[in-house]
Amino acid sequence: MQPILPMEKYFGQFELVHAFYGAMPTGVSVSETGRIFVCFPKWGDNVQFTVAEIVEGELQPYPSLEANLVNTRNITMSFVSVQSIVADGRGTLWVLDTGAPNFSEPIQGGAKLIAVDLSTNTIRRVYTFTEDVVLLTTYLNDVRLDFRVGRAGYAYITDSSSRGPGGIIVVDLESGNAFRRLNGAISTSPDPYFLPKVEGEILMNRNPDGSTFPFKLASDSLAISSDGKVLFYAPLTSRQLFSISTEALRDSRIQDINLSQYVQYWGEKGASDGMITGAKGTIYAGDYENNSIRKILPNGVMETIAHDPRILWPDTFSIGPDQYLYVIVNQLHRQARFHYGRDLREKPYSLFRMRIDEFPAPTFS
Repeated sequence: MQPILPMEKYFGQFELVHAFYGAMPTGVSVSETGRIFVCFPKWGDNVQFTVAEIVEGELQPYPSLEANLVNTRNITMSFVSVQSIVADGRGTLWVLDTGAPNFSEPIQGGAKLIAVDLSTNTIRRVYTFTEDVVLLTTYLNDVRLDFRVGRAGYAYITDSSSRGPGGIIVVDLESGNAFRRLNGAISTSPDPYFLPKVEGEILMNRNPDGSTFPFKLASDSLAISSDGKVLFYAPLTSRQLFSISTEALRDSRIQDINLSQYVQYWGEKGASDGMITGAKGTIYAGDYENNSIRKILPNGVMETIAHDPRILWPDTFSIGPDQYLYVIVNQLHRQARFHYGRDLREKPYSLFRMRIDEFPAPTFS
């Protein structure tokens, strides 16, 4: 008789919301009325529309198919390759367009932040960026919003470049003025000593010709405190968590070279792609090395709330009005570029949710 041997412990209760059999999704956001939006950046899959709404279990291009068709004559009004979407809790879906399909240099006018009115399903305003804000190496990754400051609020965007400086882009939503902060700082740069390991293997770029080079991405994960006063962030290839006062980020009197003095270090949280903040001040973050989801309490205490072999690269998070945490699981680490040209992803990709008994952090008073 063979003995029953100990096995790794898995825990956490979540349910499948949607299974994706087409292109690989990265982003999800749930509006204040419960509408669910997802996005599909153009990384090599056949992306028919880069932003969609899940309606009665089906994907529908959002806000229209026309908006998802690249119009070279009016690039600012069409979606090129969307990495992130965020519903702000007051009737607007914010669409972050990298303008950089297949991680190319951003197309001029293609990298932008778009405000879509959820009541009319139409584009209300487009924010574009100058060449000193969106660099030739920039990859716009995630965005957080706060409408309690300024005349129309502010947006904070991470640049997760793999070839240039990381940083945080600050956008005045009234004037449209944008500027880079923590440009190339240690806290927004890949950890040079970090070696990611997923599913028991070192994650690195592996080319079809047999050559390899390290996988390094700058500032990616992003969350804002429930009062809007603190921005939490982390490079994708790092286990470290940092924060900074949003007031300091907005203060142009503080030179960027001196801004790192305002950065606070929170310790290791695991290697995360997505992060989100709840109304109680809890930060929820993925741990892609350990197929896990963690929460970080306001006092810094960290706890793993889900550990499951199906959590194959937890990407973006969203908290719905139903007090569920939604997460895209997309097997990002199984892409061909990490495996000598062999695509090891297995469809479907997943949108899961788990009950957390916490509302999303508010963006307005």
